[in-house]
Amino acid sequence: MRSETWFTSDLHLGHTLVSGVRGFDTTEAHDDELALRWDARIRPLDGVWVLGDISGGGRGSQRRALEWLAERPGSKHLIAGNHDGVHPMHRDAHKALPAYLDVFASVAQSARRKIAGYEVLLSHFPYAGTAGNEGAGGRYDQWRLPDIGSWLLHGHTHSSTRREQQSIHVGLDAWGLTPVSVEEITGLLHESS
Repeated sequence: MRSETWFTSDLHLGHTLVSGVRGFDTTEAHDDELALRWDARIRPLDGVWVLGDISGGGRGSQRRALEWLAERPGSKHLIAGNHDGVHPMHRDAHKALPAYLDVFASVAQSARRKIAGYEVLLSHFPYAGTAGNEGAGGRYDQWRLPDIGSWLLHGHTHSSTRREQQSIHVGLDAWGLTPVSVEEITGLLHESS
């Protein structure tokens, strides 16, 4: 059996506001639905890149989100987002790291991958100066990658738009609350050629 690679972002497990915006009456219903959709696609040998925001951000919420993720199939890698206590924007991020490494095979602020021959960067945030930048002098500017001409996979925006210029949004809100396969990403990369 061949392993597959998947991407997702902005799970926001246990996050009341986000689960309500997504049409769920409770965070439990939201989280249960996300589990069903994850488990339907991801197999034990698959790799999953989570591009940030596993929860709403509180310590208890993060602990429950890590427990939820530990129960899901696949080898998981985290690119930390603003709601993740392990992101270096948080003063005590180093203290959160051991708990995250119990669940994730790797934890980073950003990463670089090769997909279908394309150089692709991974970050929770869209490129500096693009969609989701919250305006000039926007929040998190110091954590956004500069656009150097490479493709970028990102989350953060909660937009339904999947592709903008050389950026692909892998957040749940753009993909029917399911992880995105590398084949789907490859299709969007080839559309630009």
